[in-house]
Amino acid sequence: MVAARITVNGKETPIAPATPHTTVLDFLRERGLTGTKEGCAEGECGACSVLVARPGVDKPTDWVAVNACLVPVAALDGQEVVTSEGLATPGAPGTPPALHPVQEEMAVRGGSQCGYCTPGFICSMAAEYYRPGRCAHPEPAADAAADAEHGPNGFDLHALSGNLCRCTGYRPIRDAAYAVGAPAEDDPLALRREQSPPGPAATEYALDDSAFLRPGTLAETLRLLRDRPDAVVVAGSTDWGVEVNIRARRADCVVAVDRLPELRELRVESDSVVIGAAQTLTEIERRLDGTVPLLAELFPQFASRLIRNSATLGGNLGTGSPIGDSPPVLLALEASVLLADADGEREVPLADYFTGYRQSVRRSGELIRAVRVPLPLSPVTAFHKIAKRRFDDISSVAVAFALDIEDGVVRKARIGLGGVAATPIRALATEAALEGRPWTAETARAAAGILRAQGTPMDDHRASAEYRSAMLGQSLLKLYAQTTEAVSS
Repeated sequence: MVAARITVNGKETPIAPATPHTTVLDFLRERGLTGTKEGCAEGECGACSVLVARPGVDKPTDWVAVNACLVPVAALDGQEVVTSEGLATPGAPGTPPALHPVQEEMAVRGGSQCGYCTPGFICSMAAEYYRPGRCAHPEPAADAAADAEHGPNGFDLHALSGNLCRCTGYRPIRDAAYAVGAPAEDDPLALRREQSPPGPAATEYALDDSAFLRPGTLAETLRLLRDRPDAVVVAGSTDWGVEVNIRARRADCVVAVDRLPELRELRVESDSVVIGAAQTLTEIERRLDGTVPLLAELFPQFASRLIRNSATLGGNLGTGSPIGDSPPVLLALEASVLLADADGEREVPLADYFTGYRQSVRRSGELIRAVRVPLPLSPVTAFHKIAKRRFDDISSVAVAFALDIEDGVVRKARIGLGGVAATPIRALATEAALEGRPWTAETARAAAGILRAQGTPMDDHRASAEYRSAMLGQSLLKLYAQTTEAVSS
């Protein structure tokens, strides 16, 4: 087994003697790269963001920004990382390095005060700077932004949705983002996109009675999980990383599945869409490109771009959280999960998957391989997320709708709910109250009354049970208003 190594700012370095649970953040800081900061240690502030070379959607390689505070450094064995320090171009001996265009714009437009969050903003901004197709012209237009969240240079502000600043204010940061042009023809990071990224490295990294393992194939992984039922399975580590940082959890064995080819498929077939469990949400979003409108509505509201760059559908379902954002949507889409173990594979409707709080029918040694969404899709869909913040927040209530309405009558209704029970649930009584009835204000009001009583919402620091129930009813009334407005326009 080759010793675990990582390439940082063009220089290869061994991961040892870091422990298997050491994060990329701590690994970098211990080596003097202190631009990478810890702010929240749970993926909400973006002060720790770095760039990683990943398989591209439109080019062989994409530069992807991730939260270094969540990712175990062993997970990047064989991979390439660029920090805020690595973006600048080294100068001649005795002269300072030349700033990267993103760094230059942040400096001249006053995008930094205390500077604590600035390196994280820089890395997230650089990932968007290098996104293929972002900017078609070397010099962006000088007029106002194309819309509220996209600049005239094609810069998508969602790229910064996971970066928080407490003192500068976002206007100068936005101004800097909207001022960058296209990468120069000789930009080394832009040229790097034309080459293939590092391939998956089979990793067996052990120290102090704990191990981080990345098997090379699905079959090998399933045999390992059969033999090590205590193993913790990770993909993007957006959930496990929080457990390690905030709750000081440690595992004797962590098994990574994020690079398994068998879990990274995405196929649009005649009767279904099959999404590999280890595809990141960003990859799914860009590869589907609106093919499943309800998923397209979910993605911008799911945490932040930094989290979506690592989080997976398999991980979101695997945690079994009742407030995960993808389960309500997948329930409304009548999705099923493909479960695999060393003895074979089975398919389970998602409506039958959850059995209790963070519990499911998934057996010991079993892995979520993919999610299947049946076709054709219902034409009327919506995802309503009620939270205290517009982006980068946990849902108080999440409601997903998928309706077939023909000749003014609801022929089929599927409604997924999150945040109102011990598990994500289907609103079966409300579905029954809608099906076969005319899609009118009277029907919507009657069904909204039933929807308010669905689930067993509780009081907590995010919302009261009464508020959650009220929002369920309002979500259906909002859907009716949205659909009638669409028809009238």
